[in-house]
Amino acid sequence: MHGAGNTARTLFWLVLSSIFVLQAFQPYWMSAARTRILKRFEEERKSRVIGLIHRQDTASLFGVPVTSYISIEDSEAVLRAIRLTPADEPIDLVLHTPGGLVLAAEQIAKALAEHKGKVTVFVPHYAMSGGTLIALAADEIVMDPNAVLGPVDPQLGQLPAASIVKVVETKKPEHVHDLTLLLADMASKSRAQVNSFVAELLLKHRTKEEATQLAKTLSEGRWTHDYPITVQMAREFGIKVSTEMPRTVYDLMDLYPQAGAMRPSVLYVPLRHGASKDGESLESSL
Repeated sequence: MHGAGNTARTLFWLVLSSIFVLQAFQPYWMSAARTRILKRFEEERKSRVIGLIHRQDTASLFGVPVTSYISIEDSEAVLRAIRLTPADEPIDLVLHTPGGLVLAAEQIAKALAEHKGKVTVFVPHYAMSGGTLIALAADEIVMDPNAVLGPVDPQLGQLPAASIVKVVETKKPEHVHDLTLLLADMASKSRAQVNSFVAELLLKHRTKEEATQLAKTLSEGRWTHDYPITVQMAREFGIKVSTEMPRTVYDLMDLYPQAGAMRPSVLYVPLRHGASKDGESLESSL
């Protein structure tokens, strides 16, 4: 009996140690796999490949999710990568983000717009807000047929700048709190600044009239901030979009799984019955 108990305890500690080792080294293994994919994509495209991908990352052993967004650290890293790229070498940016700081997004967009080599932005799922701002700096945007962009209307905290201005415009000044008036002034300046930046960014591939109109459409706040701009809608706005997404981009996204509960919320069989082994007739599992 004692021998069986000792064996059970030994197995328990072995399993626990294995789980700890796997979790401790998983980030390193994942990082190495991502690097291999990036190198493969660079060889395929003969370009500098940069990934700006935001997911809910598991921040600790206990699985606490932390949502990422475009930050100053991101802009510093992207600008560093651009500086290390020869002026005439193409840049491919894989972009998956809910948005982030206006300053950081504008820095990245400006650097990409000024790069002499061709800049291509790949959007496999979505690039909202600041992500759309960055995408507009590209010479070519490649989107999955079901991917979306979003409006670039500025937000003050959690409040849309356009809505703050509208509240003040629809009420008499004596009925508006001083703080609201202050916020409206900031909101008005923020809208003007973003509109001006987007218009200037768009001049690279558009006439002044076209750039001004598109900048107004995207930044004036006519939709909610998370309004999805589909491929078809983007094309109607005059944004040139391709849907020829390379398989390697999807392979890279597979290495950025969304953190979540132990039970998966989406279930499917990756290989359909009767599909050929060479993969030519297989439907995408993404």
